[in-house]
This record gives sequence, C-alpha cells and structure tokens, in this order.
Amino acid sequence: MSETLQASSAEPGATALPPWPWTWSRRAAKRALDLSASSLALVLLGPFLLAIGLLVRLSSPGPALFRQLRMGRGGRCFRIWKFRTMVDGAAGRGPAITAAGDPRVTPLGRLLRRAKLDELPQLVNVWLGDMSLVGPRPEVPRYLNAYGADNRVVLTVRPGITDLASITYRDEESVLAEFPDRERGYVEVLLPRKLALARRYVREQSFFGDVRLLTRTLAVLLRSPPVASGMDG
Repeated sequence: MSETLQASSAEPGATALPPWPWTWSRRAAKRALDLSASSLALVLLGPFLLAIGLLVRLSSPGPALFRQLRMGRGGRCFRIWKFRTMVDGAAGRGPAITAAGDPRVTPLGRLLRRAKLDELPQLVNVWLGDMSLVGPRPEVPRYLNAYGADNRVVLTVRPGITDLASITYRDEESVLAEFPDRERGYVEVLLPRKLALARRYVREQSFFGDVRLLTRTLAVLLRSPPVASGMDG
C-alpha cells in the first residue's frame, strides 16, 4: 500500500523529516473532522459517485477511476484516487503536465474538472488516513528534489483535498498553458508559490481554520467552477 521515499537518497545531505508540528489535541481534532465528514459524505454521496463512475465508463474506454502515486506524510507514497478524466493510456500520449486545451481530456472529463467532481474519490483517501480534507496538495514523487530543505516541513503533515494553493491557483491549467515548457513552468514558477502557501498552512493550522478553508472552497466552487490542476488522469 505504501512506499517510503528516503530523503537521504533523494537529496544529498538531507535529514530525516521532523515529527508532527502540531500538538496531539490539534491532530485529534483534525482527524475527528476528517473521519466524521468523509464518512458522512461517502454515505450521502454514494449513489452520486456510482453514477459518475458509470458515466465515465460509458463515455470513453477505460476504467472509471484513475490512481497515481503521490507523496504523503513523512514522504510515504500512497495511491491517490480520482475519476478518470483523460483517455485511457494518456500518460504515453503527451506531456505529464496537463494544461488547458489538452486533447487527451475527454468531454465528460472537462466537465468533471471544471466542477472538481473528479476529486471526490479522494474522500476514500481521507477516510483511510492517507489524506486530510484540508492540507497541502500531494505531489508526485519526482518533485521531491524540487522541495529543498525549507519546504520539507510540508511533508510532516497529511496532504489534503483542498488548501490555500488549491483556491489561489484554481485555474492552474490555464496558467500552465501560457508556458512553452509546461514542466519547467510548473517546477520553477507554480510549485514554489504553492509550497510557500503550504508552509503558511502548516504554521497557522487550526480546527476552525480548516473549517473556514472548507467553507471558502465550497463558496469558490459554487461561484465559479475552477479548472482542475495538472498531473491528472
């Protein structure tokens, strides 16, 4: 289920990650919110999730769900779950970074991405404890070297479905489309900005702060459906 990324092998001179940066009571309150909210959401949205999965299967060849290796707390890798929004085998048909207008995205996939519905299966990741409702978005392992020493604190907490960066860069695909080299634009421009917001979250996290971020995320989705971020399937 999991695989541990050794910091020392990924980056010369790197040290082991520090323990949780939050007190036990804060962690307990956060996990209680995650477990109760994800359980309720999975029960209430179960028929809706099944319907979306069926539509994905019927609209294009391939599985309903897309799984990808992401970095979790402590550098441990886990499989993130999403509804598939691209053609089957998209990874071998173009760049790893997805930008606006990518022809590999299916018509239904575009709708799911705009409404962020493709992210809903991550409620299972939250329920299992791989992720949190709120936290730094998990990146693919190959970006570990881009974190540097200052950003390793981001890996001391569970990644989340939403965070400050998800709200700030909700139109990430359109931003990436402006770069001739999407990969370089992401690593050199967008990723450092997102990690700066992630470090801020780690410093300022609180139970009511998480509730406010969840409320703000829902408000943004209802007001103006965003385009999903890159590195999707």
